[in-house]
Amino acid sequence: MTNKILSQVKPSLQRLIPYEPGKPIEDLAREYGFSPSQIIKLASNENPLGPSPKALDALERNLHKIHLYPDGYGYYLKEALSHHLDIETENIVLGNGSNEIIELLFHVFATNEEDEVLFSKYAFAVYKLMAELFGVRFKEIADVSFSHDLKAMLEAIGPKTKLIFIANPNNPTGTRVTNEDLYLFLERVPDEVIVAIDEAYIDFVPDPPQTLSFVKKRDNIVILRTFSKMYGLAGLRIGYGVASKHVARYLERARQPFNTNSLAQIAATASLEDIQHRLLTLKITEEGKKRLEENFDRLGLPFIPSSANFILVHVGDGDFIFRALLKKGIIVRSMKSYGLAEWVRITIGTEDQLSRLLEELPLALLSFKNNRPQ
Repeated sequence: MTNKILSQVKPSLQRLIPYEPGKPIEDLAREYGFSPSQIIKLASNENPLGPSPKALDALERNLHKIHLYPDGYGYYLKEALSHHLDIETENIVLGNGSNEIIELLFHVFATNEEDEVLFSKYAFAVYKLMAELFGVRFKEIADVSFSHDLKAMLEAIGPKTKLIFIANPNNPTGTRVTNEDLYLFLERVPDEVIVAIDEAYIDFVPDPPQTLSFVKKRDNIVILRTFSKMYGLAGLRIGYGVASKHVARYLERARQPFNTNSLAQIAATASLEDIQHRLLTLKITEEGKKRLEENFDRLGLPFIPSSANFILVHVGDGDFIFRALLKKGIIVRSMKSYGLAEWVRITIGTEDQLSRLLEELPLALLSFKNNRPQ
C-alpha cells in the first residue's frame, strides 16, 4: 500500500492489532502433516459433541432453499427465543454471533472520540478491539483474583462513560461474579450508562443470575448470548442480544439487512428444542472439568476454578506448551495476547480427547523444564 493511500486509512485502524483466533485444525494438519481427523482442538471453547442432531436434520431439510435471501427479521428464531426466554420478540436482536451485538452497541452508543468504555483487564479481547476500532477511549479495570471488580467499575464511571462490558462467566478466566454482587452493581449504575452483560457461557452456570428481569424494567441493560458454545453452532455465527424495546429498535437500525443467514436461523431454532443435547453437553463439561482439575493438582499446576466450558491453567510458559502440544496434534490456547504469558486456556473436550491431552501435557511440561534457561 502506498504512503498516499495509507495516509487515508483511519488512524485507529492503523494502530489496531487484530483479534487472534484459535489455530484452525486445517492449518495444523498442513503444517505438521497430520490428517485432520487426528487433531484435537481444545482452544476455542467449542462444543466437542458438535451441533444438536435436531439442528443437523433441520439443516438437511432446508439446504434446497439457500438460493433465497434469509428472513431479515428472523421471525421463527425470534419466536422460539421469545418462548424460551419468556420475553417479547421486540426485545430480541439477532446477530452474526454475539460479537456483532458488541459492534452494534458501539455503532449506537460510542462513536465520539470523547466517549468512554469500561471493561475488565482480563476480559474478552473484542471489547478492547472494538473500542480501538471506533476510536473511543477505554479503561481496563484491574481484576480481583481474575474476576471483575464491580466496585472499582462503579467508581471508574465518569461523565463520558457510555458502555460497560461485563462477561459473566468471563472469558478467558472462567470466573463469575456472584448474583448478589451483580444485582447490586446493576441497581447502582447510572441510568444513562449502558451495561452489556456478555453471557456467552451462561448455559454452563447452575444458578444463573436473573438478568432478563433487569431488561424488563431498565433501558440501560443489554444481554448478549450465543449459539456457539452450548449449542455447537460456532461455524454458523449466530447469536443475539436482549434489550429494552427502545434500545433494541436502535440496534436493529444499525445492523445489516441480512446479517444472519437462513441456515444459522434454522439450526438455532431447532437447537432450542433439543434438551437432551444440552444435558449431555453439561454432563461431559462437568465431568471433564473435574478430571482436569484433579490432574492439574497432581501435576502441581495452579488453575482458576471455572464456571464455563474451559479452564485457565498456569504452565510456566504458555507459548512453549502451546507449541509442544501442537507437534502432537493438540491445539490449546496460549494466553500471551491477553497478557497472561504463563498460562494456557484449555477447552473441556470428550473423554478420549482429554485422555490424549493428559498423556501429552506432562511430557510438554517436562520438555519446558529441561529447556528452561537456568
